[in-house]
Amino acid sequence: MSETLTLPVLPLDDEVVLPGMVVPLETSQTEVGAAIDAARMPSRQVPGMRSEIKARVLLVPRLADRGLAGVGTLAVVEQVGRLPGGQPGAVVRGTSRVKIGSGTTGPGAALWVEGTVVEETGAGPRADELAGQYKSLITSMLQQRGAWQVIDAIQQLTDASAIADRAGYSSYLSTTQKLQLLETADLVERLELVVGWAKDQLAELEVAESIRKDVSEGMEKQQKEFLLRQQLSAVRKELNELTGGDKGTEEDDYRARVEAANLPEKVHEAAMREVDKLERTSDQSPEVGWIRTWLDTILDIPWNGRTEDAYDIAGARRILDEDHTGLDDVKDRIIEYLAVRKRRSDRGLGVIGGRRSGAVLALVGPPGVGKTSLGESVARAMDRKFVRVALGGVRDEAEIRGHRRTYVGALPGRIVRAIREAGTMNPVVLLDEVDKIGSDFRGDPAAALLEVLDPAQNHTFRDHYLEVDLDLSDVVFLATANVLDSIPGPLIDRMELVQLDGYTEDEKVAIGRDHLLLRQLSKAGLNAEEVTLTDDALRLIAAEYTREAGVRSLERAIARVLRKVTAKEALGEGALPITVSAVNLKDYLGRPRFTPETKLTSSDRRTAVPGVATGLAVTGAGGDVLYIEASLADAETGETGLTLTGQLGDVMKESVRIALSYLRSHGAELGLPVGDLKDRGVHVHVPAGAVPKDGPSAGVTMTTALASLLSGRAVRSDVAMTGEVSLTGRVLPIGGVKQKLLAAHRAGITTVLIPQRNEPDLDDVPAEVLEKLDVHVMSDVRDVLELALEPAQIPQAAGVAA
Repeated sequence: MSETLTLPVLPLDDEVVLPGMVVPLETSQTEVGAAIDAARMPSRQVPGMRSEIKARVLLVPRLADRGLAGVGTLAVVEQVGRLPGGQPGAVVRGTSRVKIGSGTTGPGAALWVEGTVVEETGAGPRADELAGQYKSLITSMLQQRGAWQVIDAIQQLTDASAIADRAGYSSYLSTTQKLQLLETADLVERLELVVGWAKDQLAELEVAESIRKDVSEGMEKQQKEFLLRQQLSAVRKELNELTGGDKGTEEDDYRARVEAANLPEKVHEAAMREVDKLERTSDQSPEVGWIRTWLDTILDIPWNGRTEDAYDIAGARRILDEDHTGLDDVKDRIIEYLAVRKRRSDRGLGVIGGRRSGAVLALVGPPGVGKTSLGESVARAMDRKFVRVALGGVRDEAEIRGHRRTYVGALPGRIVRAIREAGTMNPVVLLDEVDKIGSDFRGDPAAALLEVLDPAQNHTFRDHYLEVDLDLSDVVFLATANVLDSIPGPLIDRMELVQLDGYTEDEKVAIGRDHLLLRQLSKAGLNAEEVTLTDDALRLIAAEYTREAGVRSLERAIARVLRKVTAKEALGEGALPITVSAVNLKDYLGRPRFTPETKLTSSDRRTAVPGVATGLAVTGAGGDVLYIEASLADAETGETGLTLTGQLGDVMKESVRIALSYLRSHGAELGLPVGDLKDRGVHVHVPAGAVPKDGPSAGVTMTTALASLLSGRAVRSDVAMTGEVSLTGRVLPIGGVKQKLLAAHRAGITTVLIPQRNEPDLDDVPAEVLEKLDVHVMSDVRDVLELALEPAQIPQAAGVAA
């Protein structure tokens, strides 16, 4: 049964006293004094009890935002007297929790209330375990403060409730937390609260102690470093006085280096400002390292260093021809550039408007055609330094323009680093894989290249790290790319495009014989007298073992042949010298991977059945042959409509619909049974379904495949075609004619149909390819069908004798 008491209220502003706590109170305050006086009046003593019983009061927290709490602490007045400061006061000790009831009357000016003593619950093994944890946590915190007397007092406590209520003395607990402890009667719940809060506080103390130690160690290190530097400076001063030398500090060394560097005027002024700042800055400042790094970078750049161009035009052409077979377009452009430079030099024409006569070329073509190696050849032909800047995968604009000096570890961009690496202001800089540049939240590197590659702006290129103008107008920039689609239009507009569409079969044989074979012989430890690879073998490798625009696979095949030769000789299965020809090539490379359609039997060819036509396409790896297949659903299935498969893009899907619409509207004229289409579904498929495809150039191929399907006439296996088709049957121009014709030649096609308006593009096709191809220019799709479809089979008259 809970005890009910009538007690005077002593309100405590923003303070909580828990049972077991002993606290002093200043009684000069009206409410405190009134409560103490009321508690000590004789009339409040219980009849029959001895008068020595101590006066009791009810300590109730009063919060600013909540008023008087609903639970208080029953306290006895232990002593009344003077506090250490001389003020009147009293010492009270909390004994138990009391739930406050209704108000009542009593003597004196104090507020009297009725209260019920709160019975504590939860005592048991769990409470004892939590009490032990809390004692350990409190001991750890007190050890950090060195409060050993308090630790002894805590260790002597055995009652779990008293241990929990000792949290009232904790300065790290807020008034709200302490009030929560006062209102919690369950011992286990109260101990869980104080254990959790103690763990949080201990973690904060450990972090603070770690920070304090780090700061202390850092300060001691700085003081030690300062003293050592002062001693070193004094020693140097004494040595200079003894030897009669000058001060010779590092700052003076930088000043002398800047003065002797013959820098441009603006750069010299910026460098001297940094030297002045370096002299005023303390050695302990981190800015000293930044300034020195910046000055070292400025002094490493060859501001006035230039190499003299080789004006032997015939010699430059000879070097280009020795290094690369074919690629006449880019060779002609380099020779034109050198010829103009020579003419300007002969006539004494220097810099115009601060701009020199650099060049910006973009070499665009499939992989393996020699774009990257061509840069080194150009530099050798011009007698210039060569630097390669790999841009594949670059996503940060600062990689091009540099980081601002405010960032820790800032560096100049790749362009400045390339100039510094070359050691001259007019190198050949190869910007490799410019189409592989990405962009994200850090910026767009392609946008930063706009200034670098603009001949009208790059004479005042400003790197974020240098913050001074850098003249790039005398640099020859060669950018390489596989495709133009991923390069922004403004960047393409600043470069002169040179298309490298791939090599012919004859060029591949020449490259393999004159370049690749010699290189792979050296890598295999062989020489030309020991292994001979005939031209027929090289031609067979290029035609049937590899099918590519470049020569990388060709080189790998040659390397494989030489490895096989070396292995057989080591195993005693063959003796050197060895001749590899088309006859025994299969022994080294196995069976051919690619067989031209012209070498297949009629029944094995893909166009042997109606509804299959051969088209031509351009991919990132060069030109390629594309097959279009069409089929009709059986009328009994009830399937209608158009089905398209093969990962076709929107433009390609529209080409199929245009082709079908044209055939439906001109079926009678072409002799095609288009009336059945309303009851039968049409399915058009482009093989290699895992590869996305798009573009309008397959329009005539799709029209031919559908016409072949409807007429039952197969498409000629030696014919390939390309061109966009309109609803009126016109054959419209397309791009990539040269690459498509090279692909047709590689695939063994002998007849190619192209739009009439693409006839001028035939001038770019190598003559040896045109000699082997029968190229027809078409303006109407009727002419395409007439030439591409096999003749109609004329049935024999009935009754003719065998």
